[in-house]
Amino acid sequence: MPFADLSSDIRASAPDLRGRLLANQELSGLTWFRVGGPAQILFTPADDEDLAYLLSKLPEDVPVTVIGLGSNLIVRDGGIPGVVVRLGGKAFGEIALESGDRLRAGTAVPDVKVARAAGDASLDGLAFYRGIPGSIGGALRMNAGAHGGETTDVLVSARGVTRKGEIVTLSHAEMGFTYRNSAASTRDIIFTSALFQGRPGDQALIQAEMDRVTQAREAAQPIKERTGGSTFKNPEGGKAWQLIDAAGCRGLRVGGAQVSEMHCNFLINTGGATAADVEGLGEEVRRRVKDNSGFELQWEIKRLGVAA
Repeated sequence: MPFADLSSDIRASAPDLRGRLLANQELSGLTWFRVGGPAQILFTPADDEDLAYLLSKLPEDVPVTVIGLGSNLIVRDGGIPGVVVRLGGKAFGEIALESGDRLRAGTAVPDVKVARAAGDASLDGLAFYRGIPGSIGGALRMNAGAHGGETTDVLVSARGVTRKGEIVTLSHAEMGFTYRNSAASTRDIIFTSALFQGRPGDQALIQAEMDRVTQAREAAQPIKERTGGSTFKNPEGGKAWQLIDAAGCRGLRVGGAQVSEMHCNFLINTGGATAADVEGLGEEVRRRVKDNSGFELQWEIKRLGVAA
């Protein structure tokens, strides 16, 4: 059943809105799992100021959710109520080099493009982004990392818009980074750009490091499948994939969803899976791991919306 159409009410309260506003827009095609229901409203802002304008005019009881490239995300089958913000276009997709070996990127920029741009500029320290699916916005919220590097290692500051429509800049300290998380993820801020600190490096060596990251990822992860990347965080004192394997979950299926045979901390949509299949499989994996080893795995993939 579709959500009520809020677009007319929103445009009436925010007549100068410049971005695209779509009612009951399907989100499954925007996620790597290719599952899930619609957004009640999908909004693509023109720029920071347009986003701030909408949020300042939006009633407080209307929920706001932001999604990026959909790589680390399950949208539940009933969809997401309220306004779903998806950043895109030139305003949020640019990369610029700044003085002092720094690089600024919009939060819609894929992580891999940041790695490449840094490498092309002989900026070392950002090559680890070559191995992370998704965009810079997600990297900020979850302190994304791989192959020995994390976002906290290179971030200087992040710019964003609060739920009240205020444009703010958070320092590295204010981001409150922890393992695969940040204190900023609990605040109502939609990040729009980030400033990174690199260091002078040798372009050939940086490219070689990115090639190594690419080869390691292709050899160990099911990157050609419909997957959401790493499913569970590594618990203290253990590795998620080893715990899942030891619990006998490699290849386990629920409906059209399966634990990858290649890397069992990855779930895949084998075709025809629902969001309930994928999430249900993840919960069954958590149950079996807890029964087998006592470890309680925590989701790394974000799950949004309501069940059908």
